[in-house]
Amino acid sequence: MVASYERIHYGLRPAKNVQRKMIVETLRRLAEFGAITSYRYVGFGSTYFSDFTLFHKTLGIRHMISIERDAPNRKRFEFNRPFNCIQMLFGESSEVIPTLSWNAKTILWLDYDGSLVPSVLSDIRFFCASASAGSVIIVTVNAEPAELDVESPRVDKLQKQLGKDRIPADVKEQDLSDWGTARIFRRILTAEILATLSERNGALPDPLKIEYKQLFNFRYRDGDRMLTVGGLFYERGQNAIVAKCGFDQLEFIRSNPKPDSRPFVIEVPMLTYREIRHLDKQLPRARRSRLTAPKVSSADIKRYESIYRYFPTFAETEV
Repeated sequence: MVASYERIHYGLRPAKNVQRKMIVETLRRLAEFGAITSYRYVGFGSTYFSDFTLFHKTLGIRHMISIERDAPNRKRFEFNRPFNCIQMLFGESSEVIPTLSWNAKTILWLDYDGSLVPSVLSDIRFFCASASAGSVIIVTVNAEPAELDVESPRVDKLQKQLGKDRIPADVKEQDLSDWGTARIFRRILTAEILATLSERNGALPDPLKIEYKQLFNFRYRDGDRMLTVGGLFYERGQNAIVAKCGFDQLEFIRSNPKPDSRPFVIEVPMLTYREIRHLDKQLPRARRSRLTAPKVSSADIKRYESIYRYFPTFAETEV
């Protein structure tokens, strides 16, 4: 099988680019828990290391670990490592994550390119059971619906894939079409986080019990449908610190973990540079004003307004 980094240029996916910048803006607000530079970042750098580069340059994080499953191509990953502060660990995430110490505040981005499988839930369980207060988990999975098969309904496939006990009892076949798979995946991921924290909190005194505040519920597609969920772990006695972070002041934050809550959908409109500059002159939009651009649809204008501060700009250059 050809690795995803050999099929897709991770640095040139516009919706992913927007999401990455939104996550950075959110992480800046963790300063109420301590200097961002004191955090550790653990993720999957691949050969492009796009998130590592952004987090190091914009947040100043120096303690970084990249987990790479493609051990036979070790030399290629090491060659492409952009900074000396990135430690490379090779193996499956389910093998590497249990070997790490989790005493430091950590930002963990489990940025999978595949679907939701048991090993993903295993990684989440381990982190939720071990992460220190102030840590953040982010999980990205492919949310494309399974292929239609009369002999094997999507619900049956999902039950075989994850185990019947993990699938919400009210899920029907029609719930798994289009973006429905992403909606169900988010319910499963959230349930796994909350169940693990419930077990962890059993013997802890009330002020030290770990709470989970959902921050991210993104949907986007640069090809396949993708889902990103995640949030903050904090001690119950730290409610005042969480309030000071002001996460909910950001328009893309989705803190409601309920099954029917709305995601933030990242849709990157196809606009020319001149159209972008024209719209930028009108932004941020004054109250009761209306954005205009000749012959650009109102839907594309609305999409651009929701992400304009994070809109990617790609240019050809000699490096």
